[in-house]
Amino acid sequence: MGDRGFESLDFYQDGLKLLKAAYRLSNSLPDYERYNLSDQLRRASCSVLLNIAEGYGRYHYLDRLRFLYTARGSLAETKSAFIIAESLGYCNREQLNWVSQLKNQIDKGLNGYCRFIRSQQQGKQEYGNQLSEW
Repeated sequence: MGDRGFESLDFYQDGLKLLKAAYRLSNSLPDYERYNLSDQLRRASCSVLLNIAEGYGRYHYLDRLRFLYTARGSLAETKSAFIIAESLGYCNREQLNWVSQLKNQIDKGLNGYCRFIRSQQQGKQEYGNQLSEW
């Protein structure tokens, strides 16, 4: 059984669900939110998935972790956008609760994956414990 790719990670699949919910909400927002909340919601939810994928593709464990931590930050940002939307009446409490549960599930998966990456320390022997500045 070989590497099945980042697409097979459960928390990546859950991130896709969150992305779809973010885009549905974004599409339902008033026009005056197009360049504010809507844009931010789309970018944050997209960033979760893109950073998981980029981290997965990196070799050194510290490089991987950096992208996974960014994904975790974007996940919190996405939830915050839903909180804002709920407080402004753009979505309801039930939708926010669903997003919160999904966010917690993704967090657990990301945190477990980060623990695994730290335990493997891939690239440490070849490149050491620090990454050079780009």
